[in-house]
Amino acid sequence: MKAPRNKRLMGKRNPRRNRQRFGGFFLFILVGIFLLFVFRFSYIVVSGHANDENLTKKASALYQSSSVLRAKRGTIYDASGTPIAEDTTTYSIYAVLDKNYTGINDKKLYVTDKAKVAKVLSQYLPLDRATILRRLNPANSKTFQVEFGTAGSGLSLTIKQAIEKADLKGVYFTETPARLYPNGIFASHQIGLANAKTTTTANTTTSNLKGIMGLEKTLNSTLTGTNGVKKVEKDSYGYQLPNTKAKEKAAKNGKDVYLTLDSRLQTYLETLMSSVQTKYQPEQLNAVLMNPKTGQILAASQRPTFNPETGSGLGNFWRDTLVGDAYEPGSVMKAFTLAAAIDSGKYQPNSTYQSGQVTVGGTTVHDWNNTGWGTIPLSKAFPLSSNVGFVHIEETMGKDKWLSYLNKFQFMSKTKSLLSGEVSGSIQYEHTSDQAVTSFGQGINVTMMQMMQGFSAIANDGKEMQPQIVSKVTDPATGKTTKYKPKQVATPIKKSTAKQVLAAMEDVTYKDYGTGGAYKIPGYKIATKTGTAQISNANGGGYMTGDSNYIFSVVGMAPASNPKYVLYITMKQPQKMTDPATEILAQIFNPLMKRALDYDAGTTATESKATMPNVTGQSVSAATAALKKQNLTTVQIGTGNTVVQQMPLANEVILDDQRALILTNGAMTMPDVTGWSKSDVLKLAELTGKKITIKGTGYATKQSLAAKGLLNSAQSITVTLSKP
Repeated sequence: MKAPRNKRLMGKRNPRRNRQRFGGFFLFILVGIFLLFVFRFSYIVVSGHANDENLTKKASALYQSSSVLRAKRGTIYDASGTPIAEDTTTYSIYAVLDKNYTGINDKKLYVTDKAKVAKVLSQYLPLDRATILRRLNPANSKTFQVEFGTAGSGLSLTIKQAIEKADLKGVYFTETPARLYPNGIFASHQIGLANAKTTTTANTTTSNLKGIMGLEKTLNSTLTGTNGVKKVEKDSYGYQLPNTKAKEKAAKNGKDVYLTLDSRLQTYLETLMSSVQTKYQPEQLNAVLMNPKTGQILAASQRPTFNPETGSGLGNFWRDTLVGDAYEPGSVMKAFTLAAAIDSGKYQPNSTYQSGQVTVGGTTVHDWNNTGWGTIPLSKAFPLSSNVGFVHIEETMGKDKWLSYLNKFQFMSKTKSLLSGEVSGSIQYEHTSDQAVTSFGQGINVTMMQMMQGFSAIANDGKEMQPQIVSKVTDPATGKTTKYKPKQVATPIKKSTAKQVLAAMEDVTYKDYGTGGAYKIPGYKIATKTGTAQISNANGGGYMTGDSNYIFSVVGMAPASNPKYVLYITMKQPQKMTDPATEILAQIFNPLMKRALDYDAGTTATESKATMPNVTGQSVSAATAALKKQNLTTVQIGTGNTVVQQMPLANEVILDDQRALILTNGAMTMPDVTGWSKSDVLKLAELTGKKITIKGTGYATKQSLAAKGLLNSAQSITVTLSKP
């Protein structure tokens, strides 16, 4: 029993052997760790990865600088090659206040002289010196930097360079790609908008322009280019390594788009539309001028509208109402009913009927004057715009035949004119009464462009042309051009039918009982059709009542014998209907159609019209002299000596009674608006960004903020108008 115990005691008394065992075990652990380290190191060297991270890329990023070469977005041009929308760069200003922001040798990179900064910036921003000083002295002393809101953003290169010349410490700029719309209000909803969209990757932040409405949106992929990249090898201090070359992949610019719009006619249309909008205040106002031979849109506009250069007026109204709103067109639809009846051989012009009212399918239809004109031939139904007469025409033609012609004219189908947000329209055609009222434009919903497409068949010998606003696309890199050729979409009626409808439309203008006498233009024969459409109640309970609760319209074709132009105008619910609807619409129709016809005849050389010169960036004295040469009245807004904004914008047509407003650097001041029209006061509000309440009608007689008062200090401004 003692031998084993002695053996254990011997083991404990042999420390050398224990140390050898422990040393061997420890050596084994060290070798294992070493082999593991060698294996791990070899893996990292071979694979370039550690902990799921690419070490090669990380090391490269430390010694390689990569910058984006931004591609230029394509330019949108009018028919003559004048830019409508083009790329530019704007700048936003900010000031660094943190005193820890220093450079090499502790160079101060923050604002050191706040008084000087405030003085200089007040000369170029629409902020006074006191407001800027408050921004430079924030309540939180730990604020790193401050910005200046909208007043300090969207600055032009001219303003940026002027501020930089003052050598202000701690004042910096950020650069943002922007879209320049030099014409201001110019088919704004049709052209659309492109805004900067910022994307961030692991190494870079890039801002690119993206179309968000109108043609800028539908043609975004065409207009958008592909960014390039420039890579440079650098040392730990950020300098390019010697004997290395920058690697560059060039940017590919977007393609340029040319439209069919004629700037001369488009600008004139905008002026006429604004005048009617200001005077009569309709809920909506639309107009389109088209060449029916090609379908090319020469001018198009809508109200409400907005200025894409300033964003003024945009609000929440983003719809292009020329394609995005479906409405009941009213009596202008009778042109298509008459065409269908003639073309199908069902028109009996010498048949007589009792006008005034007729009951069909349990519904009583009245003529627009309620009493009618007694017993008259169907040939008078069109120039008199008799609803009862067209119910008889539809009944004679038959519901199936009439519906087939509506489909032939491509109603209830999109025109695919490239304008954004287009709807198809609809028809209510189940009951006999529904079928009857479509003959005079109720119970069917159409778009402006569908109507224009249909009108082209009447004006173009029965050949219906797709509305076209894009003429060609050009790739500036290759010079390759893709042309958009005129496209005939249907032949709904015969040539002889079209001629008969045109003759009937002449009667509307020139017969003493016709409804279109207001649209006569001396020296030209005009074929017209007027319309007054009821508006459905929002709750679906019948139609609205009241003298102004209609969609008033006119379509005209000229010259009537062989139309080169079709002009269609609609006006919804004028709030101040102080004149008959035909006289209101004539204020747009007659001058625009005459100008188009005069251009075609080459008789406009003697016309005199003033255009707004570009005075932005000029001194006040130079700008005033330039405007005086154009016989324009200059109104200065601001205490500075340099023009930073102007209204109207450069190249806009100026009517004789318009004022030219120039906003200067320095504090914004209120001008004396005595004698100003409502339109002028609205321009002042748009230019300054201030809310101005207008009371009364006529011309300005009172203003709540005195002339030369600071606009920035005024919470609200009221201008009172009075009739002379």
